[in-house]
Amino acid sequence: MRVLVTGADGQLGGTLVQTLPPGYTISALSRAGLDICDAAAVSRVVTEFQPSLIVNAAAYTAVDKAETNVEQAARVNAAGPANLARSAKAIAGCRLLHVSTDYVFSGDLSRAYLASDETGPASVYGATKLHGEKNVLGELGARAVVLRVAWVYSPRGANFLLTMLRLMRERRSVSVVADQIGCPTAAISIAGAIWAFAGKSQLSGVHHWAESGVASWYDFAVAIAEESLARGLLPDGVAVRPISTDEYPTAAKRPRFSLLDSRATAAALGLPQVHWRTRLRQVLDEIKNA
Repeated sequence: MRVLVTGADGQLGGTLVQTLPPGYTISALSRAGLDICDAAAVSRVVTEFQPSLIVNAAAYTAVDKAETNVEQAARVNAAGPANLARSAKAIAGCRLLHVSTDYVFSGDLSRAYLASDETGPASVYGATKLHGEKNVLGELGARAVVLRVAWVYSPRGANFLLTMLRLMRERRSVSVVADQIGCPTAAISIAGAIWAFAGKSQLSGVHHWAESGVASWYDFAVAIAEESLARGLLPDGVAVRPISTDEYPTAAKRPRFSLLDSRATAAALGLPQVHWRTRLRQVLDEIKNA
């Protein structure tokens, strides 16, 4: 199978390259290699490579900057996926897996979100990602998969885990929001789900993928502090202080509750969901051994 991956310089795109299964031929392109906003370039690359599957891991993810940089966020998160979908449509049998986000939801529910639940983004980032979903599904129909993920982290790139490790090495205490609820999900877990989708061409439509369990950002930070100290990644213990969203204002509104119900996806793919804290230990072990 020939797979084209966009956004290969991101934490998810890079993980996809590292976990490539046997028997796959991959073309992994960073933004410098392929600007998905350039329709002509997308068409040329897709036509030349003739992929069986395109995985779109490219996105504008600067959530707060998107509030003022609306046009650029829309180009990358909405127009770019449409370009990929139109080019995939021109290749017989080519599928597109588009990675989306929990930010397409308002966060007003008190239970985990199903893929079929009503969307209602509260930020420019969420709105542009939802627009991208609709573009992909509208262009490709049954040849498209939208995979919503949340709270992504890995041993590299820019993410909450690495930010916390840096701050915890610099300070004796950190303050972390405790009233936003979801589930930390490692990039390697998402990559595993994506490669499972690659082998199941009968699956289409919108799906969710996250680890099992529930956490606030505060819970995640406490676990990072405890598990990192146990592995010698921190020199001393760090106090983690819970604060409210109101005490940490941001330009973009975050969903207060964005837990993704991934049970249907796990069953369809035949993949177990690992508890988020177990996965965190695995990622910290990788950081320690690097």
